[in-house]
Amino acid sequence: MMYHKEKSIQIKSSASALYNNLSVLRIAPRNLTYFSVVHANMVNMVSASWDGLNYSHRQLQSKEPNVTTSSSLIMQAAWCVLPYREILVLTSQKGIQMYESDGSIMVYWHALDTPETPTAQAVFARGIAAVRDKYICVGISSGSVLVFDVPSKGSNITLSEVLEEHKESITDMASECSGSLECIADLVSADDSGNLSVWKSGEDFQLLNKIPGFDMSCSSVKLWKGTVVAGYGTGQIRLYEAITGIIHAEINAHARWIYSLDIAPFSGLVRSAFTCSLPFQIVHMYNECVTDTQICGAKFCDGDGYAFAVTGYDLSEIIRYTQA
Repeated sequence: MMYHKEKSIQIKSSASALYNNLSVLRIAPRNLTYFSVVHANMVNMVSASWDGLNYSHRQLQSKEPNVTTSSSLIMQAAWCVLPYREILVLTSQKGIQMYESDGSIMVYWHALDTPETPTAQAVFARGIAAVRDKYICVGISSGSVLVFDVPSKGSNITLSEVLEEHKESITDMASECSGSLECIADLVSADDSGNLSVWKSGEDFQLLNKIPGFDMSCSSVKLWKGTVVAGYGTGQIRLYEAITGIIHAEINAHARWIYSLDIAPFSGLVRSAFTCSLPFQIVHMYNECVTDTQICGAKFCDGDGYAFAVTGYDLSEIIRYTQA
């Protein structure tokens, strides 16, 4: 399998050095792909036509009550795809913002509980996942996971449950991305100590399994056909059976911190700086060196893994590759 580099997409301001700092939403009926990249207290959005001829840009600022311009740092931006709507979720040091998918209208704001006096413990939200038909889950620095119930339209979004399992800050979350309804586990949450919690969604979310970490942050996690794929600060990538926690494989292909993982759900390709086929046979398919760049986001642009995009710290562009 070979990929070749396409023309990069310019963004208004450079990417911050954050985990998972790239989100992609494919709008097939309109032949468009949306990209979002966080820079400090704003999100760069680009809408790109598939023929590469038309681009439109939008920047979203972090918000907080009673302040015209917030300096609150954004930690993550990601699109959540639910059956009846797509929501763009921004997490920051002050709260959680939810927008219509094109960023035009903010439909919901949730403020974080911030202490009156500064504490040693930073306050922020990070880790975003759409689960099943109507839930959006967001992690926060206390280790809690907030579960929001999202209607098929409108702004009547409600906080329906708070999951209290992790003791460390949530780093990332992922829902079952294969579309399979047979998988019992449909959410995995990860924290700064590398601990993983596996959940079954519903009116009351159930904790199915806890996979212990080894005191090294799990910075990026995915869930595909009942297999958890987790990337760590050690550079290791581990594959676990979600329900039992049995480790299927450990990949030691990276010397440095894993900043981002992604899965192409239809083909089972995994993107970090490596690609593999799950769950039993792992094959190194392709690698690309982006010289002198700290990669901070990597996403497939479609379900088959035909194209992918990456962002790098301090780069004001999104680098794209397609299969040759």
